[in-house]
Amino acid sequence: MPTPLERISIPIEPVSFETLDWRPRAPEMHSRAEVARQTGSYRASIAASICGWSPRLGAEDSSDIEDATRRLVEFDGHAQRALGTDSPALGPMTAILLRTESASSSQIEQLTTSAKQLALAEIDEGEKHNALTVIGNVRAMEAALDLADEVSENSILAMHRALMLHQPGFDPAAAGCYRSEQVWIGPGEAGPRTADFVAPHHTRISESIHDLVRFAKREDVPVLVQVAVAHAQFETIHPFPDGNGRTGRALAQSILRNKGLVGSTAVPISAGLLVDVGRYFTALGAFREGDAGPIVREFARASRIAATSGIRLVDDLAAQLSESRSRLQGLRSDAAAWRILPALVAQPVVNTTYLVRELGLGEMAALRSLKALAERGVLTEVTGRARGRVWQHGGILGILDDYAAEIRRMSTW
Repeated sequence: MPTPLERISIPIEPVSFETLDWRPRAPEMHSRAEVARQTGSYRASIAASICGWSPRLGAEDSSDIEDATRRLVEFDGHAQRALGTDSPALGPMTAILLRTESASSSQIEQLTTSAKQLALAEIDEGEKHNALTVIGNVRAMEAALDLADEVSENSILAMHRALMLHQPGFDPAAAGCYRSEQVWIGPGEAGPRTADFVAPHHTRISESIHDLVRFAKREDVPVLVQVAVAHAQFETIHPFPDGNGRTGRALAQSILRNKGLVGSTAVPISAGLLVDVGRYFTALGAFREGDAGPIVREFARASRIAATSGIRLVDDLAAQLSESRSRLQGLRSDAAAWRILPALVAQPVVNTTYLVRELGLGEMAALRSLKALAERGVLTEVTGRARGRVWQHGGILGILDDYAAEIRRMSTW
């Protein structure tokens, strides 16, 4: 049986090339041999226009895309049914799915962190570098959904700005700005002449992004095909000095929401891509060579994984919420602890500052509520300090870490 990468192709115009000259900018920083290798002409990619492209899909791919689309819609509906559309936990559930998607997207870039460290970073506790960086990805995903009413050049720039303003060491002035120099992927410290992929020259970025946006606005392309191809084209353009992969996966979420395929939740598609990162990168390479089939199939496959694992995640979190709710029986119906409980789905590590800021509680009311939640076994105080205390919901953190471990196990199958 052929593998997904061996199926019939979905033709798309490949990248072309232009020959440019390169001289290392800081030759004193490199060996003479490397400077010699990187001095001279090189070939930079030129992204083909996709705004008028129409996919030629075979019967198997059409069926695959239709099935994956149906699964995503079912997942979105299941999240609403599991919690109820009027549930105060539906918003937090969306937030935690978005954070899960952000963590998986970051892990593709070798940025890993635990659910606890990520939650600590959200309340300005902990000092884990990766957690702080992943928070930037959360902000980019939030921007993607907030700006999904219109997929535009400005919304793409806003996603990148939200991402990179939270990345330690990145120049804030460059956040949300296109790169102003040549970039490449693969070998070559002093220049692009030995690179695996040389992105388009920076003078071509704006025109290519405008073309991509026109493609994303079309209504005559199957949504998953549109998402996959727009993402691959964005990665080919590589418009930013850093954060292209994470911004490109945020763009995928924005298009899914913009087209109305999902409405109540974020979809953890990056978790599906994370199962086989090598195949995902190979599919991006095939796209640049003129075959959109592999990347379309990767997104269809990732969507099925996202839907299946996402349903389990929603059910497990809903069960934790129900168990915690049962522990609060007998507490006054107007007690602030009831307001805190659904928020724990999105933020399973809290302190009084967070509750005051996000829920509008007074500091004393927040402390009394945290005490009540701890006495009833819903939360555990984890610092042992008299001041600056932090409480966590161990059950929710355990579910989130189990979910991440399941995705890692799937990658070894």
